[in-house]
Amino acid sequence: MAYNTITLDIDTRGVAYLNLNRPDKHHALNAEMIAELHTAIDYLRDTPQAHLVVIGADGPHFCAGGDLRWMQAQMAADTPTKKHEASKLSAMLGALDSLPKPVIGRIQGNAYGGGLGLMCACDITVAADTARFALAETRLGLIPATIGPFVFRKLGWGHTREIFMTGSPVDSKRALQIGLLSFAVAASELDSVIDREIETTLRAGPGAMAAAKALLGQFSQHPDWQEQNDIAIEALIECWNSTETKQGIEAFFDKQPAPWRKG
Repeated sequence: MAYNTITLDIDTRGVAYLNLNRPDKHHALNAEMIAELHTAIDYLRDTPQAHLVVIGADGPHFCAGGDLRWMQAQMAADTPTKKHEASKLSAMLGALDSLPKPVIGRIQGNAYGGGLGLMCACDITVAADTARFALAETRLGLIPATIGPFVFRKLGWGHTREIFMTGSPVDSKRALQIGLLSFAVAASELDSVIDREIETTLRAGPGAMAAAKALLGQFSQHPDWQEQNDIAIEALIECWNSTETKQGIEAFFDKQPAPWRKG
């Protein structure tokens, strides 16, 4: 499938590399990129050959946020159109967030606004330690609205309040402290750390990872402890009944690699 604002490649290991590709706009999100990202995410969801996703970009910015020309167009539209367009960004992030496959964010440069939202929809985020991050919307008289639920779920109440209102940037050290990043490394080490995380991920059962991710999603929807416990028990029983679990445990006792192992 041909794309104008992103690229997508799947290697022989089943690693899908999904790259933002608007370098002249610092990979800012516009309507076309949002639509293409959603299409690609849906494709990866339904493609068994894709075992995990690495989302990244090239150049000094990972993502500069929302394209201001796109925002201007929404400001001039009527209310139903505004709502429809805003929902597209939310739906795309939701599709990425719920993708039943591991998603690793390769953050080689600065990420603002919607770029930070993309990071919060990843399972693992690895960034160059020179990168900076901000929700700068309030400095333009805007608010980080459609990305807000994803940021809140990632960072929690306190840290989200900290970065939501003033738009002040944070460096990689602070981003690591508040849980935005999994790892902050020298730019020269970025790809080696990404490869390490890929190899670690490929050792896990794909069905088990999808089930674990879905279970966490259910926990977030059911804050009551007893409900969470009931959901967890049902999920575990389903796992015990699965072929993948039986194969994985048999392989362990036989001292053999699990059938899904890629190396």
